[in-house]
Amino acid sequence: MSARSREAGAFVENAEHRALREAVSAFARGRGAGQGGREPRSPAQLWEEAGKLGYLGVSLPEEYGGGGCGITELSLVIEELGAAGSPLLMLVVSPAICGTVISRFGTGEQKRRLLPGLADGSARMAFGITEPDAGSNSHRLTTTARRDGDDWLLSGRKVFVSGVDEADSTMVVGRTADARSGKLKPCLFVVPRDTPGFVFHEIEMELNAPERQFQLFLDDVRLPAEALVGHEDAGLQQLFAGLNPERIMIAAFAVGLGRHALDKAVDYARTRQVWSAPIGAHQAVAHPLARIHIELELARLMTRKAAELYDHGDDMAAGEAANMAKYAAAEACARAVDQAIHTLGGNGLTTEYGLAPLLTLSRVPRIAPVSREMILNFVSHYTLGLPKSY
Repeated sequence: MSARSREAGAFVENAEHRALREAVSAFARGRGAGQGGREPRSPAQLWEEAGKLGYLGVSLPEEYGGGGCGITELSLVIEELGAAGSPLLMLVVSPAICGTVISRFGTGEQKRRLLPGLADGSARMAFGITEPDAGSNSHRLTTTARRDGDDWLLSGRKVFVSGVDEADSTMVVGRTADARSGKLKPCLFVVPRDTPGFVFHEIEMELNAPERQFQLFLDDVRLPAEALVGHEDAGLQQLFAGLNPERIMIAAFAVGLGRHALDKAVDYARTRQVWSAPIGAHQAVAHPLARIHIELELARLMTRKAAELYDHGDDMAAGEAANMAKYAAAEACARAVDQAIHTLGGNGLTTEYGLAPLLTLSRVPRIAPVSREMILNFVSHYTLGLPKSY
Protein backbone atom coordinates (compact mmCIF):
# COMPACT_ATOMS: atom_id res chain seq x y z
CA MET A 1 0.00 0.00 0.00
CA SER A 2 1.38 3.38 -0.97
CA ALA A 3 1.86 6.21 1.52
CA ARG A 4 -0.86 8.15 -0.31
CA SER A 5 -3.42 5.32 -0.01
CA ARG A 6 -2.55 4.73 3.64
CA GLU A 7 -3.12 8.41 4.32
CA ALA A 8 -6.45 8.39 2.47
CA GLY A 9 -7.58 5.43 4.54
CA ALA A 10 -7.71 7.64 7.61
CA PHE A 11 -10.32 9.85 5.91
CA VAL A 12 -12.24 7.43 3.69
CA GLU A 13 -14.56 4.92 5.30
CA ASN A 14 -13.80 1.28 4.64
CA ALA A 15 -16.20 -1.17 3.03
CA GLU A 16 -17.46 -2.46 6.37
CA HIS A 17 -18.38 1.03 7.58
CA ARG A 18 -20.09 1.87 4.30
CA ALA A 19 -22.06 -1.35 4.50
CA LEU A 20 -23.09 -0.57 8.08
CA ARG A 21 -24.27 2.91 7.07
CA GLU A 22 -26.29 1.54 4.19
CA ALA A 23 -27.85 -1.22 6.28
CA VAL A 24 -28.88 1.09 9.12
CA SER A 25 -30.23 3.67 6.69
CA ALA A 26 -32.31 1.06 4.87
CA PHE A 27 -33.51 -0.35 8.19
CA ALA A 28 -34.62 3.04 9.53
CA ARG A 29 -36.25 4.31 6.36
CA GLY A 30 -37.98 1.00 5.80
CA ARG A 31 -39.73 1.21 9.14
CA GLY A 32 -41.40 4.54 8.75
CA ALA A 33 -38.68 6.66 10.35
CA GLY A 34 -38.57 10.27 9.35
CA GLN A 35 -42.30 10.90 9.29
CA GLY A 36 -43.31 14.42 10.28
CA GLY A 37 -45.71 15.34 13.07
CA ARG A 38 -45.83 16.97 16.45
CA GLU A 39 -46.68 13.94 18.57
CA PRO A 40 -43.53 12.12 19.74
CA ARG A 41 -43.55 8.44 18.80
CA SER A 42 -42.47 5.70 21.15
CA PRO A 43 -39.17 4.28 19.89
CA ALA A 44 -39.83 0.91 21.55
CA GLN A 45 -40.44 -1.09 18.36
CA LEU A 46 -37.55 0.53 16.49
CA TRP A 47 -35.30 -0.09 19.51
CA GLU A 48 -36.31 -3.74 19.75
CA GLU A 49 -35.75 -4.40 16.06
CA ALA A 50 -32.42 -2.55 16.06
CA GLY A 51 -31.33 -4.67 19.02
CA LYS A 52 -32.21 -7.92 17.26
CA LEU A 53 -30.15 -6.85 14.26
CA GLY A 54 -27.14 -6.10 16.48
CA TYR A 55 -27.05 -2.35 15.90
CA LEU A 56 -27.47 -1.35 19.57
CA GLY A 57 -24.63 -3.51 20.82
CA VAL A 58 -22.21 -3.02 17.96
CA SER A 59 -19.62 -1.41 20.28
CA LEU A 60 -19.87 -3.95 23.12
CA PRO A 61 -17.66 -7.05 23.53
CA GLU A 62 -18.57 -10.12 21.50
CA GLU A 63 -18.33 -12.42 24.51
CA TYR A 64 -21.31 -10.61 26.02
CA GLY A 65 -23.44 -10.55 22.89
CA GLY A 66 -22.09 -7.37 21.31
CA GLY A 67 -20.54 -6.75 17.93
CA GLY A 68 -16.99 -6.38 19.20
CA CYS A 69 -16.47 -3.09 17.35
CA GLY A 70 -16.17 0.39 18.85
CA ILE A 71 -17.65 3.83 19.34
CA THR A 72 -16.79 4.53 15.70
CA GLU A 73 -19.35 1.97 14.55
CA LEU A 74 -21.95 2.95 17.15
CA SER A 75 -21.66 6.60 16.08
CA LEU A 76 -22.40 5.53 12.49
CA VAL A 77 -25.58 3.85 13.72
CA ILE A 78 -26.94 6.90 15.51
CA GLU A 79 -25.96 9.22 12.65
CA GLU A 80 -27.84 7.15 10.08
CA LEU A 81 -30.86 6.78 12.35
CA GLY A 82 -30.82 10.55 12.81
CA ALA A 83 -30.53 11.13 9.07
CA ALA A 84 -33.63 8.98 8.65
CA GLY A 85 -35.49 11.01 11.28
CA SER A 86 -35.32 8.60 14.25
CA PRO A 87 -32.13 9.27 16.22
CA LEU A 88 -32.91 7.04 19.27
CA LEU A 89 -31.30 9.24 21.91
CA MET A 90 -31.05 6.34 24.37
CA LEU A 91 -28.25 5.01 22.16
CA VAL A 92 -26.14 7.79 23.62
CA VAL A 93 -26.88 6.63 27.14
CA SER A 94 -27.46 2.90 27.37
CA PRO A 95 -24.73 1.29 25.21
CA ALA A 96 -22.42 4.30 24.69
CA ILE A 97 -22.06 5.60 28.25
CA CYS A 98 -23.22 2.81 30.53
CA GLY A 99 -22.20 -0.10 28.34
CA THR A 100 -18.76 1.37 27.74
CA VAL A 101 -18.12 2.03 31.43
CA ILE A 102 -19.22 -1.46 32.44
CA SER A 103 -17.28 -3.21 29.66
CA ARG A 104 -14.11 -1.29 30.55
CA PHE A 105 -14.29 -1.21 34.32
CA GLY A 106 -17.04 -3.51 35.55
CA THR A 107 -16.36 -6.68 37.44
CA GLY A 108 -16.71 -10.01 35.67
CA GLU A 109 -20.04 -10.57 37.40
CA GLN A 110 -21.33 -7.12 36.35
CA LYS A 111 -20.35 -7.72 32.74
CA ARG A 112 -22.07 -11.12 32.64
CA ARG A 113 -25.20 -9.76 34.32
CA LEU A 114 -25.61 -6.42 32.56
CA LEU A 115 -23.94 -6.33 29.17
CA PRO A 116 -25.98 -8.97 27.25
CA GLY A 117 -29.21 -7.05 27.84
CA LEU A 118 -27.62 -3.74 26.86
CA ALA A 119 -26.22 -5.38 23.72
CA ASP A 120 -29.46 -6.87 22.40
CA GLY A 121 -31.71 -4.05 23.63
CA SER A 122 -33.74 -6.21 26.00
CA ALA A 123 -32.47 -4.03 28.86
CA ARG A 124 -31.80 -0.29 29.00
CA MET A 125 -29.81 1.77 31.44
CA ALA A 126 -30.26 5.50 32.07
CA PHE A 127 -27.47 7.77 33.31
CA GLY A 128 -27.80 10.33 36.11
CA ILE A 129 -25.09 12.92 36.64
CA THR A 130 -26.62 16.44 36.42
CA GLU A 131 -27.84 18.05 39.65
CA PRO A 132 -29.99 21.15 40.24
CA ASP A 133 -27.22 23.13 41.96
CA ALA A 134 -24.18 21.70 40.20
CA GLY A 135 -24.80 22.32 36.50
CA SER A 136 -21.55 21.85 34.61
CA ASN A 137 -19.47 21.81 37.79
CA SER A 138 -19.05 18.14 38.68
CA HIS A 139 -17.05 19.14 41.76
CA ARG A 140 -20.27 20.40 43.33
CA LEU A 141 -22.16 17.12 43.09
CA THR A 142 -23.93 16.47 46.37
CA THR A 143 -25.29 12.97 45.74
CA THR A 144 -23.32 10.92 48.25
CA ALA A 145 -22.92 7.29 49.17
CA ARG A 146 -21.88 6.02 52.56
CA ARG A 147 -21.14 2.52 53.73
CA ASP A 148 -23.53 0.66 55.98
CA GLY A 149 -22.02 -2.72 56.68
CA ASP A 150 -21.54 -4.41 53.33
CA ASP A 151 -24.14 -2.17 51.72
CA TRP A 152 -24.17 1.38 50.39
CA LEU A 153 -26.70 4.09 51.23
CA LEU A 154 -27.13 6.54 48.35
CA SER A 155 -28.83 9.93 48.79
CA GLY A 156 -29.22 12.93 46.52
CA ARG A 157 -31.08 14.39 43.59
CA LYS A 158 -30.54 14.36 39.82
CA VAL A 159 -32.22 16.25 36.98
CA PHE A 160 -32.55 15.87 33.21
CA VAL A 161 -32.17 12.10 33.25
CA SER A 162 -33.41 10.66 29.95
CA GLY A 163 -35.64 7.61 29.69
CA VAL A 164 -35.81 6.56 33.34
CA ASP A 165 -39.37 5.33 32.81
CA GLU A 166 -38.23 2.87 30.13
CA ALA A 167 -34.88 1.93 31.65
CA ASP A 168 -34.45 -1.13 33.82
CA SER A 169 -31.81 0.65 35.89
CA THR A 170 -29.91 3.92 36.13
CA MET A 171 -26.18 4.46 36.50
CA VAL A 172 -25.94 7.21 39.11
CA VAL A 173 -22.85 9.32 39.67
CA GLY A 174 -22.35 9.86 43.38
CA ARG A 175 -19.49 10.67 45.70
CA THR A 176 -17.90 8.70 48.51
CA ALA A 177 -15.51 9.79 51.23
CA ASP A 178 -11.89 8.83 50.76
CA ALA A 179 -10.88 6.88 53.85
CA ARG A 180 -7.41 8.45 53.85
CA SER A 181 -8.14 12.09 53.11
CA GLY A 182 -11.81 12.41 53.93
CA LYS A 183 -12.36 14.20 50.59
CA LEU A 184 -15.24 13.23 48.36
CA LYS A 185 -14.48 11.33 45.16
CA PRO A 186 -16.81 10.31 42.32
CA CYS A 187 -18.20 6.79 42.14
CA LEU A 188 -20.75 5.12 39.90
CA PHE A 189 -23.63 2.94 41.07
CA VAL A 190 -26.18 0.89 39.13
CA VAL A 191 -29.61 1.38 40.70
CA PRO A 192 -32.51 -0.85 39.53
CA ARG A 193 -35.67 1.11 38.83
CA ASP A 194 -37.74 -0.70 41.47
CA THR A 195 -35.25 -0.13 44.32
CA PRO A 196 -36.99 1.27 47.44
CA GLY A 197 -36.22 4.97 47.91
CA PHE A 198 -35.53 5.51 44.20
CA VAL A 199 -38.21 7.98 43.04
CA PHE A 200 -38.52 9.77 39.71
CA HIS A 201 -40.83 12.48 38.39
CA GLU A 202 -41.19 13.66 34.82
CA ILE A 203 -39.99 17.14 33.88
CA GLU A 204 -42.37 18.79 31.42
CA MET A 205 -40.36 19.75 28.35
CA GLU A 206 -41.10 21.71 25.18
CA LEU A 207 -39.09 19.12 23.31
CA ASN A 208 -40.27 16.90 20.47
CA ALA A 209 -38.43 13.71 21.39
CA PRO A 210 -39.76 10.27 22.33
CA GLU A 211 -37.44 9.97 25.33
CA ARG A 212 -38.83 11.87 28.31
CA GLN A 213 -36.80 13.74 30.93
CA PHE A 214 -36.93 13.07 34.68
CA GLN A 215 -35.66 14.25 38.02
CA LEU A 216 -34.54 11.63 40.50
CA PHE A 217 -34.87 11.61 44.27
CA LEU A 218 -32.70 9.18 46.20
CA ASP A 219 -33.40 8.91 49.91
CA ASP A 220 -30.99 6.51 51.61
CA VAL A 221 -31.34 4.06 48.75
CA ARG A 222 -29.84 0.80 50.01
CA LEU A 223 -27.63 -0.90 47.47
CA PRO A 224 -25.59 -4.10 47.72
CA ALA A 225 -21.82 -3.94 47.39
CA GLU A 226 -21.99 -5.18 43.79
CA ALA A 227 -23.97 -2.07 42.77
CA LEU A 228 -20.69 -0.11 42.80
CA VAL A 229 -19.27 -0.17 39.28
CA GLY A 230 -15.69 -1.35 39.13
CA HIS A 231 -13.40 -0.06 41.85
CA GLU A 232 -14.11 2.75 44.28
CA ASP A 233 -10.78 4.46 43.60
CA ALA A 234 -11.22 4.49 39.81
CA GLY A 235 -14.43 6.53 39.75
CA LEU A 236 -13.02 9.60 38.00
CA GLN A 237 -11.35 7.54 35.29
CA GLN A 238 -14.54 5.53 34.82
CA LEU A 239 -16.64 8.68 34.59
CA PHE A 240 -14.57 10.20 31.80
CA ALA A 241 -14.48 6.86 30.00
CA GLY A 242 -18.23 7.33 29.61
CA LEU A 243 -18.33 11.07 28.98
CA ASN A 244 -16.06 11.00 25.93
CA PRO A 245 -18.29 8.51 24.06
CA GLU A 246 -21.29 10.62 25.11
CA ARG A 247 -19.84 13.69 23.36
CA ILE A 248 -18.94 11.66 20.27
CA MET A 249 -22.43 10.17 20.08
CA ILE A 250 -24.10 13.56 20.54
CA ALA A 251 -21.93 14.89 17.71
CA ALA A 252 -22.98 11.99 15.48
CA PHE A 253 -26.62 12.54 16.46
CA ALA A 254 -26.32 16.22 15.53
CA VAL A 255 -24.73 15.42 12.17
CA GLY A 256 -27.52 12.97 11.40
CA LEU A 257 -30.25 15.39 12.42
CA GLY A 258 -28.62 18.13 10.35
CA ARG A 259 -28.46 15.83 7.33
CA HIS A 260 -32.14 15.01 7.80
CA ALA A 261 -33.10 18.69 7.74
CA LEU A 262 -30.77 19.45 4.83
CA ASP A 263 -32.19 16.59 2.75
CA LYS A 264 -35.70 17.94 3.19
CA ALA A 265 -34.59 21.43 2.18
CA VAL A 266 -32.67 20.23 -0.87
CA ASP A 267 -35.59 18.10 -2.08
CA TYR A 268 -37.90 21.08 -1.71
CA ALA A 269 -35.51 23.53 -3.41
CA ARG A 270 -35.02 21.11 -6.29
CA THR A 271 -38.74 20.85 -7.07
CA ARG A 272 -40.40 24.02 -5.76
CA GLN A 273 -40.99 26.38 -8.68
CA VAL A 274 -42.41 29.89 -8.27
CA TRP A 275 -40.94 31.68 -11.32
CA SER A 276 -39.29 30.15 -14.37
CA ALA A 277 -36.96 27.78 -12.53
CA PRO A 278 -36.92 25.81 -9.25
CA ILE A 279 -35.93 27.96 -6.29
CA GLY A 280 -32.77 25.88 -5.86
CA ALA A 281 -31.43 27.49 -9.02
CA HIS A 282 -31.14 30.82 -7.21
CA GLN A 283 -27.84 31.34 -5.39
CA ALA A 284 -29.58 32.99 -2.44
CA VAL A 285 -31.21 29.61 -1.82
CA ALA A 286 -28.49 27.29 -3.07
CA HIS A 287 -25.42 28.83 -1.41
CA PRO A 288 -26.70 28.65 2.19
CA LEU A 289 -27.57 24.98 1.66
CA ALA A 290 -24.13 24.33 0.19
CA ARG A 291 -22.52 25.95 3.25
CA ILE A 292 -24.61 23.74 5.55
CA HIS A 293 -23.46 20.65 3.67
CA ILE A 294 -19.81 21.70 4.04
CA GLU A 295 -20.21 22.38 7.76
CA LEU A 296 -21.88 19.01 8.33
CA GLU A 297 -19.14 17.20 6.43
CA LEU A 298 -16.44 18.95 8.49
CA ALA A 299 -18.25 18.07 11.71
CA ARG A 300 -18.59 14.46 10.57
CA LEU A 301 -14.85 14.28 9.89
CA MET A 302 -14.05 15.59 13.38
CA THR A 303 -16.49 13.13 14.88
CA ARG A 304 -14.75 10.32 13.03
CA LYS A 305 -11.38 11.49 14.36
CA ALA A 306 -12.65 11.57 17.95
CA ALA A 307 -14.19 8.11 17.67
CA GLU A 308 -11.05 6.60 16.14
CA LEU A 309 -8.87 8.11 18.86
CA TYR A 310 -11.16 6.75 21.54
CA ASP A 311 -11.26 3.28 20.00
CA HIS A 312 -7.45 3.27 19.86
CA GLY A 313 -7.27 3.96 23.60
CA ASP A 314 -5.99 7.55 23.50
CA ASP A 315 -8.40 8.98 26.07
CA MET A 316 -6.76 12.40 26.38
CA ALA A 317 -6.63 13.11 22.66
CA ALA A 318 -10.11 11.64 22.25
CA GLY A 319 -11.43 13.99 24.93
CA GLU A 320 -10.08 17.03 23.12
CA ALA A 321 -11.39 15.85 19.74
CA ALA A 322 -14.76 14.79 21.18
CA ASN A 323 -15.35 18.26 22.59
CA MET A 324 -14.44 19.89 19.28
CA ALA A 325 -16.62 17.45 17.34
CA LYS A 326 -19.58 18.06 19.63
CA TYR A 327 -19.19 21.83 19.26
CA ALA A 328 -18.86 21.75 15.46
CA ALA A 329 -21.71 19.31 14.97
CA ALA A 330 -24.07 21.15 17.31
CA GLU A 331 -23.53 24.46 15.53
CA ALA A 332 -23.89 22.87 12.09
CA CYS A 333 -27.06 21.07 13.14
CA ALA A 334 -28.73 24.20 14.51
CA ARG A 335 -27.89 26.13 11.36
CA ALA A 336 -29.10 23.27 9.16
CA VAL A 337 -32.52 23.16 10.78
CA ASP A 338 -32.87 26.93 10.73
CA GLN A 339 -31.86 27.16 7.06
CA ALA A 340 -34.09 24.24 6.09
CA ILE A 341 -37.14 25.92 7.60
CA HIS A 342 -36.20 29.21 5.95
CA THR A 343 -35.85 27.46 2.58
CA LEU A 344 -39.37 26.07 2.82
CA GLY A 345 -40.81 29.40 3.97
CA GLY A 346 -44.29 28.97 5.43
CA ASN A 347 -44.23 25.27 4.58
CA GLY A 348 -41.29 24.89 6.94
CA LEU A 349 -43.65 25.52 9.85
CA THR A 350 -46.35 23.09 8.75
CA THR A 351 -46.97 19.68 10.24
CA GLU A 352 -46.75 18.11 6.79
CA TYR A 353 -43.02 18.71 6.38
CA GLY A 354 -42.04 17.88 9.97
CA LEU A 355 -39.28 20.48 10.27
CA ALA A 356 -40.67 22.82 12.92
CA PRO A 357 -40.39 20.27 15.78
CA LEU A 358 -36.68 19.99 14.99
CA LEU A 359 -36.14 23.57 16.16
CA THR A 360 -36.18 22.57 19.82
CA LEU A 361 -34.51 19.21 19.22
CA SER A 362 -31.63 20.88 17.38
CA ARG A 363 -30.91 22.98 20.48
CA VAL A 364 -30.14 19.88 22.55
CA PRO A 365 -26.61 19.27 21.16
CA ARG A 366 -25.72 22.90 21.89
CA ILE A 367 -26.73 22.49 25.54
CA ALA A 368 -26.17 18.86 26.47
CA PRO A 369 -24.20 17.13 27.79
CA VAL A 370 -22.09 20.26 28.14
CA SER A 371 -22.71 23.77 26.84
CA ARG A 372 -20.77 25.20 23.92
CA GLU A 373 -19.34 27.84 26.28
CA MET A 374 -17.81 25.17 28.52
CA ILE A 375 -16.30 23.53 25.45
CA LEU A 376 -14.75 26.86 24.48
CA ASN A 377 -13.42 27.14 28.04
CA PHE A 378 -11.90 23.67 27.67
CA VAL A 379 -10.26 24.45 24.33
CA SER A 380 -8.99 27.80 25.60
CA HIS A 381 -7.41 26.24 28.67
CA TYR A 382 -6.43 22.71 27.62
CA THR A 383 -5.60 23.19 23.93
CA LEU A 384 -4.40 26.78 23.75
CA GLY A 385 -2.84 26.98 27.22
CA LEU A 386 -4.67 30.14 28.22
CA PRO A 387 -5.32 30.90 31.92
CA LYS A 388 -8.30 29.08 33.41
CA SER A 389 -11.33 31.30 33.99
CA TYR A 390 -13.31 29.05 36.33
